[in-house]
Amino acid sequence: MIDSPWEYAPAPESREIANLKPSYRMFVDGEFVDGGGEPLKSINPATEELLAEVSSASESDVDIAVRAARRAFERTWSTMPGRERAKYLFRIARLIQERARELAVLESLDNGKPIKESRDADIPTAAAHFFHHAGWADKLGYAGYGPDPRPLGVAGQVIPWNFPLLMLAWKIAPALACGNTVVLKPAETTPLTALAFAEICQQAGLPPGVVNILPGAGDIGAALVAHPGVDKVAFTGSTEVGKQIQRSVAGSGKKLTLELGGKAANIVFDDAPLDQAVEGIVNGIFFNQGHVCCAGSRLLVQESIADELLEKLRIRVRTLRVGDPLDKNTDVGAINSAEQLSKITELAASGDAEGAERWTSPCPLPEKGFFFSPTVFSGVHQSMRIAREEIFGPVLSVLTFRTPAEAIAKANNTPYGLSAGIWTEKGSRILWAAQQLRAGVVWANTFNRFDPTAPFGGYQESGFGREGGRAGLEAYLDV
Repeated sequence: MIDSPWEYAPAPESREIANLKPSYRMFVDGEFVDGGGEPLKSINPATEELLAEVSSASESDVDIAVRAARRAFERTWSTMPGRERAKYLFRIARLIQERARELAVLESLDNGKPIKESRDADIPTAAAHFFHHAGWADKLGYAGYGPDPRPLGVAGQVIPWNFPLLMLAWKIAPALACGNTVVLKPAETTPLTALAFAEICQQAGLPPGVVNILPGAGDIGAALVAHPGVDKVAFTGSTEVGKQIQRSVAGSGKKLTLELGGKAANIVFDDAPLDQAVEGIVNGIFFNQGHVCCAGSRLLVQESIADELLEKLRIRVRTLRVGDPLDKNTDVGAINSAEQLSKITELAASGDAEGAERWTSPCPLPEKGFFFSPTVFSGVHQSMRIAREEIFGPVLSVLTFRTPAEAIAKANNTPYGLSAGIWTEKGSRILWAAQQLRAGVVWANTFNRFDPTAPFGGYQESGFGREGGRAGLEAYLDV
């Protein structure tokens, strides 16, 4: 195989488009205000430079925000006709579209993901969620939850750093459509697009208190979850924190949904279209640097085609470009933080120590920033840490199987249950495998396909409840 002669000239997007401010303030009751907590420093993970200082909330600020949300719920939002709420959601969706380029650059600066992903996936899908739920706002009586379903009240929402604006949309859009008000805490390392979204709420004329944004660390998230004025808790993040939240709300009467970690199996049968499967494998594990809860981090390959598939995979991974997230040619951007990079490095080292065969892309890495080369481990056994623990980085573990039954047994041998993938030309095998797999989402001959009309969520230690589609409305209705 001759190496590709292509060399890509730099094609950077201008960071000026992000309209980056030197400082940001939290958003409460329709206004940007100073918080009582220790200011956060937002760092560009690709350069380790300071992007902005962000005012963070204190526990007293949590109480102020929840009270503001309660007033807005009782006096304005819950009594507003659904068709009027829909107009606000539609305006928000249009404003996200109008500011899409700005939001994409800001997301890549703050998060480290490639601009082509934030531009082509994150921001358009965030807007789509608001458009979709705008359509539901005046049709809740036809959603299958009774003729006149009622909102819950105040929703306390805590989101992760891997898809900051998209996870915000997943949470806020259905909450508002159903008539609830929101207090949301963005991730400590990625608060900037959430605060830009607060500006969009102002632009849309959203009534004060309907959406409140509180930057802060884990203690603020814990205070929000535990606040007695919160009726509904929604969390996306690690399984460990999800368990803490479940213990915190137990017996409180609060409605709870959790979307947690995963260790998805991506199964390739011997009749699969291998070139297509390789593209799906690459997208499944290296999209967003592997910072995806439903990433296809366990590749299960039928033994008879394992060597051929691995060779094709290595050739393809060699072509991935790692580097500046704002370069439109970049395929794999920066790891979100030094802490996450350390975790990925430690788990990858455990793969070496336990005897897996490591192959790392020879791609050059930038001298500054938090970067990790795309890595593939073969010869992996189910007992190894890299096959059991969520790495949340660009690291793929490859296992083999001989029979379809063995593939299902290995795929289900995990405490998680968020997603799975199947690659085969046989429709009957797809349907059989999908019925056997214990996963909330099963993709066939594709991976990482998302749509606001389709529910998403997991089982076991991947959480419970669904987000998106008609099923996702239930979490925000008193049913």
